[in-house]
Amino acid sequence: MAVPMRFLTEDLEAMKEAGLYGTIRTIESPQGAWVKIDGKDYINLCSNNYLGLCNDPRLVSKVKEYVDKYGVGPGAVRTIAGTMTPHIELERKLAEFKGAEAALVLQSGFCANLAVIPTLLSSQDDIIYSDSLNHASIIDACRLTKARVVRYEHSNLDDLKARLEENKETKGKQMLVTDGVFSMDGDIAKLPEIVDLCEEYGVIVAVDDAHGEGVLGRGGRGIVDHFNLHGRVDVEVGTLSKAFGVMGGVVAGSKVLIDYIRQKARPNLFSSALTIPDVAANLASVELLTESEDRYNKLWSNGKFLKKELKAAGFDTGNSETPITPVIIGEAQDAKDFSAKLFEKGVFATAIAYPTVPRGTARIRCMVSAAHSEDDLSRAVEIFREVGKEMGIIS
Repeated sequence: MAVPMRFLTEDLEAMKEAGLYGTIRTIESPQGAWVKIDGKDYINLCSNNYLGLCNDPRLVSKVKEYVDKYGVGPGAVRTIAGTMTPHIELERKLAEFKGAEAALVLQSGFCANLAVIPTLLSSQDDIIYSDSLNHASIIDACRLTKARVVRYEHSNLDDLKARLEENKETKGKQMLVTDGVFSMDGDIAKLPEIVDLCEEYGVIVAVDDAHGEGVLGRGGRGIVDHFNLHGRVDVEVGTLSKAFGVMGGVVAGSKVLIDYIRQKARPNLFSSALTIPDVAANLASVELLTESEDRYNKLWSNGKFLKKELKAAGFDTGNSETPITPVIIGEAQDAKDFSAKLFEKGVFATAIAYPTVPRGTARIRCMVSAAHSEDDLSRAVEIFREVGKEMGIIS
């Protein structure tokens, strides 16, 4: 007799044999430069807590203040009864911070892409140009549309121009979507050149700035600010779960764009609003980023220090242009073994393998934080060096 769910076990076993089955650790402490796992302290090099805000006292205090005043849950979707004063306050401050006319807050960065892409492109005559290394949330959002998706080679402007030229007579709308910072390699999209091409061909530009919020631009205002492209990028999508240290997504752009997304995007129409604790903490984050660039500067200083030290030790750190620091190992099982040995010695840094990155480029992706001290990072590099020599990765 057939067993309909047998494929689950078979697929999991296949993942284990291929070295693709991941170990999911449980954190027993607040996120920070160090975390506690199974009662032991580890240097934390794999969270997206870029600015060290996840446990910042000002965020915690703001949450307590707003929970006392507004409660916890919004109780409804934004378009029925879930829009509360703090949501509007946060959207206003995020728009001001990013230099946009307006902003809309959603439940996550993933939801923000699902809100934008299928909402703006709904016809089979439409075309989406997508960088070949775009994030899964962009890929899934594209799949929800009826549009034809045209992938171009990663950051290859000649290939992009060829795709634009091939489709310039299309009857429908056209939109290009790209990550701002590519999270596995740490490289930055060639946004000025992309914008020039899209303006030439009449194509909407949308950028997912998940790893650029709080990291690029003046004091972390993002990739549009970084390249001084205000008014030339049609849609900015971001997340509040990385540098902001909380949870949520944001769409920023013109007032008419935000009004359109607010009225038509399914994640806004059919999923409850972001909770008050999340909104409050995000308010504190944007206030901190507006007031001071100290954390931003410390993040970049730490990123440069870690890259320099790992390269000096003989590791391949790829072509990152941001604090994201990949240590490329090669095969998936080797990367998993490397991660396990790091963990035994006190460094929490997980392996990233296919399908997240191409086969043969499995890596340890190091995510530094403004919360790290140079002593923390020096200790981590020494452990990397020990493991690298043990495994024959470096000499």
